[in-house]
Amino acid sequence: MDETNNAVAPALPPAAAAPAADAMNTIEQAAVLLLCMGEEPAAAVLRCLSREELLQVTQAMSGMSGIKVDAVKTTIQKFFDEYREQSGVHGASRAFLKRSLDLALGSDIANSVLDTIYGDAIRPKMARLQWVSPQWLADRIAGEHVRMQAVFLAFLPPALAGQVVDALPADSRDSVLVNVARLKDVDRELLEELEELVNRCLESLHTQSTAVEGMQQTADILNRLPGDRQRMMELLRAHDPDIVEEIETRMYDFFILSRQTEAVLMRISEDIPLEQWAIALKGAEPAVREAIVQTMPRRQAQNFDAMMRRSGPVPLSRVEEVRADIMAQVKQLAQAGEIDLQLFPEEVVE
Repeated sequence: MDETNNAVAPALPPAAAAPAADAMNTIEQAAVLLLCMGEEPAAAVLRCLSREELLQVTQAMSGMSGIKVDAVKTTIQKFFDEYREQSGVHGASRAFLKRSLDLALGSDIANSVLDTIYGDAIRPKMARLQWVSPQWLADRIAGEHVRMQAVFLAFLPPALAGQVVDALPADSRDSVLVNVARLKDVDRELLEELEELVNRCLESLHTQSTAVEGMQQTADILNRLPGDRQRMMELLRAHDPDIVEEIETRMYDFFILSRQTEAVLMRISEDIPLEQWAIALKGAEPAVREAIVQTMPRRQAQNFDAMMRRSGPVPLSRVEEVRADIMAQVKQLAQAGEIDLQLFPEEVVE
């Protein structure tokens, strides 16, 4: 039997250098795939081959050593591309491939191969969407099924994903987040659907004007600008006073009160009547309300809670007006040097 095998397909030299992916013939590529499958799946494939094919493939498998990871990745990717074109089937799930590749190649190499097959192609495209308005992105995915929305959010940076979730309809946010939490592996079919969605988004960017948060980005830049920030504001005001007014409104957003020190908040509270706080804190984020109330003496905090309850519902326009008045006074205190205002979140040390 051995003599017949050697006559039909001479054994490859065991010390032969491992070929690169583009230098492999079809027999060698088939050998790589079978080695990646694990014993049982490979045996099932071998049973389907003719005697000559089986001898050629097994001889190639036995003579292979030192196959580079890049060659394995390229071979597997080529197989799936051709398989989809020929069969219309979208390939195996990531979980199936991981189990097979773990057996054949070990966990480290298997993870490297899978990371290349799944996800790497989509991430650069997703990165191009990071400067688009969260509302614009939410509008684009609102009509997609919930699992597609979850996968889309999973590939975004967490901060942007949170803003997109907030811009989705309120009655669907919990369902989307549950689906994000349940994600473990993304099948190739779903990944291709995601790529189609992202491509449509990118095409829309090329064919029409799109809302980008330039005003907020400018405010965030100025809040982090070292040196004489006020001088820069005056230079901008010379270009466009209306834009500077809007930028300052965003720089001195009411929420920044939540990140101020107790000393700063106590100084601000000296100039703000309790009645104004009772209106401004209507519907405010819990972090803002807690920061303000914690600076009040205990009896004053109790009076404040009673005042909030007595005042009842307040029109949103009135709340926004009072908040704007408070932040105008905060801005004056900061510009006068009476308080050291923290305009953006940053690490602190004791």
